[in-house]
Formats: sequence, structure tokens, C-alpha cells
Amino acid sequence: MLKFRLMSMQILIALGALLLSACGASDLDLTPTLTLGPDEIRTQAVGTFSADLTATAFAAPTDTPIPTLTPLATFTPFATSTGGVAFGSTAPAAGGTVGCYAMAFVSDVTVPDNTPMDPGEDFTKTWKVQNSGSCAWDAGFKFTFVSGDAMDGTTYTLPSAVAAGATTDISVAMTAPTASGTVRGDWQMYTASGQAIPGGVYVQVVVGGGAAPAPTNTGAAPAAATATATATATTTTP
Repeated sequence: MLKFRLMSMQILIALGALLLSACGASDLDLTPTLTLGPDEIRTQAVGTFSADLTATAFAAPTDTPIPTLTPLATFTPFATSTGGVAFGSTAPAAGGTVGCYAMAFVSDVTVPDNTPMDPGEDFTKTWKVQNSGSCAWDAGFKFTFVSGDAMDGTTYTLPSAVAAGATTDISVAMTAPTASGTVRGDWQMYTASGQAIPGGVYVQVVVGGGAAPAPTNTGAAPAAATATATATATTTTP
């Protein structure tokens, strides 16, 4: 490449001399005077070549690195509900928390457990119970026979509301069976819509003087009680 540039310079000098000759220059002018020595010519040629290389380097496209994509933040999905208490029902008590509706036995006002009865004898059983829940019992709640022997007792409907924590007496007219033996009936409170209220009481009498155990009416929910009142041939359901 350098040799080529030197030859180009020499050709340009020769062409210049010819042009001067053609224009009628003097003999002195026709003799070209070299003002640059061979070394200076080579130096200029090398400089020109270097400049061309630099210009070529600037003109050449450079590799631009592709920008790295930053991943978007990952959002944690909202927790979905995996269950709960159905609408209109009472949530179970946890850690001793009092539920909305509950009933507790306080005392037998009349006819204590294992009271002797003659066959077919009429009597009125009265319980003192407490609204042990956090919600009031509304007028229209029903105290209903659920298992055992109803002894002709019928559903008792609350005539007025009972505040949370308050006590009330509930009386049901009954008739002792004609058969001798120990007879028991279990009773429970229900809302006007038929929801069973936790807790229950019972009545137990001994008909005809037969032997009977001596349980204590603790007010615990009857073992045979169900969420729906059970009707028998001798009872009236709510």
C-alpha cells in the first residue's frame, strides 16, 4: 500500500511538470524542483495511510451490546378463602370464646330428677335456664322435645326476648306414662328459623315406685339430641 502511494505521488509530480510545459513555461520552470526528500515523502505517505486507517475504523460499525432485560417483579397472589362458617350459622367457640347462641341449665324449679309419679299423673315441669351466649333470644324461639319420652309435653314458645346472660323459667305441662319405670325426656332451644341452640336440659321421673338411678341434671346437651327436632307419636314438633 505504501509503495502504491509513493508511485501516486511521483505520477502527480510528473503530471504537474507536463502541465507547466504545455503552458509555455521557461526552461527553468520545466525542470521540476523537488522540495521534499524521499524520506519526507515516505513520512507523509505513512501519515496519510494511518489517517485512512483511522477514518476506516471510525466508519466501521461497532458491536453494540444488547441491553439486558430486567425481569418484572413477581406479585404474590392474594390468598383465597379455603372455607369458613356458612352464612346464617353460628361459628364454633374457640379458646373459650362465647358463641352467639347457647343455653345453660341453672336449676330444677319443680319436679327434681327421679321424682316419684303415679301412672298417668299430670304434672308441670319447670326449669330455670340461662342465656349463656352473646346474643339475645328473640320472642318466638322454641323450647322443644328432642329425644326420650315427651310425656305429652308440647313445644314452649318464648313470649318475650331473653337478654344475653339473663335467666328465665320455662314450664311444660306433662303426664306420666302408665307403664312403671324410670322415664326421661330431653329438651332443647331452637331459633324461630329452626337453628338448634347448644345446650339442653331433661326431665326424669320414676313411675310406679320402680328403682331408678340418680343422675344430676347438669344442663349438658342431650346425647340423643339432633339438629332437627324428632317427632314421636306422643309429641308435637315446632
